[in-house]
Amino acid sequence: MTEHETPQETPQLCTREARACGVMASGEEDGSVEEKQTNNKKRTKGTIATAWLTVYNIAMTAGWLVLAVSMVRFYLQKGTHKGLYKHIARTLKCFQTFALLEIGHCAIGIVRTSVIVTGVQVCSRIFMVWFITNSIRQIQNEESVILFVVVWTVTEITRYSFYTFNLIHHLPYFIKWARYNMFIVMYPLGVVGELLTIHAALPYVRRSAMFSLRLPNKYNVSFDYYYFLIIVMLSYIPLFPQLFFHMLRQRRRVLHGEVIVEKDE
Repeated sequence: MTEHETPQETPQLCTREARACGVMASGEEDGSVEEKQTNNKKRTKGTIATAWLTVYNIAMTAGWLVLAVSMVRFYLQKGTHKGLYKHIARTLKCFQTFALLEIGHCAIGIVRTSVIVTGVQVCSRIFMVWFITNSIRQIQNEESVILFVVVWTVTEITRYSFYTFNLIHHLPYFIKWARYNMFIVMYPLGVVGELLTIHAALPYVRRSAMFSLRLPNKYNVSFDYYYFLIIVMLSYIPLFPQLFFHMLRQRRRVLHGEVIVEKDE
């Protein structure tokens, strides 16, 4: 019995081992195929994201350049800054509203930047344009308005051109240098222009009670836009140093190759 059983059992064992090997091989192949498909999807998404960001940054660079040329032409023709904001207001509002897309870029992960930091920067500019300068026409000819608009224009041309050339892997050194050096002057000047503009708006806001809600009312809620603007001005004290020193750390990392260890928030 033993001699006859051995030849019969051996093929069965071999068959089982072969099947097991086949299953393992099939599993490895399936895993390899799935991994390849996943990698292909990631590459496709990465290509689409890069293409979109390139188009977006080219459009924004061109738009801010057009705005800069329009400002220069206006000043050369009129010889004064008065009326300049009204001349560029529609274009400026369009750009600042369009910049909301950048919050979406961060939220969906195609840009590695904090949603909170980007949101604060974008929303603060929208606030300055829509709820300060555009809403209070009496301050539109203030020098401080022209100051922050010029600073924004120079900063955005530099920033968007930096992103564009970086995405196509042909970044000229002077653009990289401008991106990580000009902010040292531009950021403080921009903040000064914004704060002086808000300060100039305060008397008009107080007299007109614009955007304010007094008691009694059906909502039983009180809101004073005048004091809100004061709080906004005070918020620059903690926020500006954080953004400025963040850029200084980025400058050391990019221009000098320093390894910067960020603390977990």
